[in-house]
Amino acid sequence: MGGSIIVPNQIDTVFLKEFRKFIVSFKNNRFVIICGGGETNRQYNKAARDLGHPSNNDLDWIGIRTLTLNAELVRTMFSKVAYKEVVLNPDQLKKLPSEKIIVGAAYEPGHSSDWDAVLWAKKLGAKQIINLSNIEQVYTADPNKDKSAKPINDMNWSNYLKIIGTKWSPRLSTPFDPTAAKLANKLKVKVYILNGRKLINVKKAIHDKKFIGTILHS
Repeated sequence: MGGSIIVPNQIDTVFLKEFRKFIVSFKNNRFVIICGGGETNRQYNKAARDLGHPSNNDLDWIGIRTLTLNAELVRTMFSKVAYKEVVLNPDQLKKLPSEKIIVGAAYEPGHSSDWDAVLWAKKLGAKQIINLSNIEQVYTADPNKDKSAKPINDMNWSNYLKIIGTKWSPRLSTPFDPTAAKLANKLKVKVYILNGRKLINVKKAIHDKKFIGTILHS
């Protein structure tokens, strides 16, 4: 769950209420929700740069703390339906809790929360990740900069990495971060990229029906 839909400019409580109702409506599904940093992360990273010369490691740690803050908010909004604490590292849990929702964040620098989502997929044996953000699909180029950019419905990881590059840096803006993409490719995990605010479309993806978005795969 990208930070861009949790904190686009300020905390979007209207959307979060809709999202809570949406997730709770699934009676036969369990969810691990990994939260991004959004505007909170952007502001703290900018302030750190304005105040000094932080290393990439410093900026990643600031990012991790903002992810955790957003995750605590999301965990709290689900109340008793969610596991009692935010899980930073999947290895923290020796067995899965009875609650239907686990909320996670990140625990080490060098990646975005996309990496942690892939680690959870590995732990649970899941073969799909649904990546909710503020974009509709992956494009051939950044559509905000290139008007000729075209949407892509289906793409393998190798071609995806040719578009976004292979190196991570703090606040890197890509549909799915390169370190996570390489791990997903290795584990043969599919990632669905779609607009997280369009919940009817998200429901189609959850039920493995045709949806508007991009499927990234090995």
